[in-house]
Amino acid sequence: MKLNDIKDNEGARHRRMRVGRGIGSGKGKTSGRGQKGQTSRSGVSINGFEGGQMPLHMRIPKRGFNNIFAKDHAEVNLGMIQKFIDAKKIDIKAVVDHAALKAAGLARGGKDGVRLLAKGELTSKVNFSVAGASKAAVEAVEKAGGKVDILVTVSASEKAAAKKSSVKNAAKSAEAKK
Repeated sequence: MKLNDIKDNEGARHRRMRVGRGIGSGKGKTSGRGQKGQTSRSGVSINGFEGGQMPLHMRIPKRGFNNIFAKDHAEVNLGMIQKFIDAKKIDIKAVVDHAALKAAGLARGGKDGVRLLAKGELTSKVNFSVAGASKAAVEAVEKAGGKVDILVTVSASEKAAAKKSSVKNAAKSAEAKK
């Protein structure tokens, strides 16, 4: 095989259908849009519109619950951490935190920090500084000789509430002094 022999599989790339190019093309004249009406024109956005009838997405019952106050933690298993330590991608001499795990490619996302889970086995002595950890994960780290510091994280909504209450308290104390 040579570089000039490389090509896509048959049928992997399709040519764009050129509409409005004569009767023989099969997509001539009205270009597959039918005749007249709203959808024959450009700029139509009526997906899901059912002519004024209650649309299907509004008729069917809703299920579940989304907690708007839930914390977003990147979940990392101890087994994966051990695998990365063995591959020399994580330095165990320093404290392993969210930044170190993110740099190694273990913690994706998790704007509120990292949560340790006990899946897998940890054999190295490692000190962690994370937002959360399961009881089993803490026991496994301590059994290996390490330590887990759980940070207290404050979400944006909690910060806003604290700021609001501090402003109210300042106003009350100013009135009390008068």
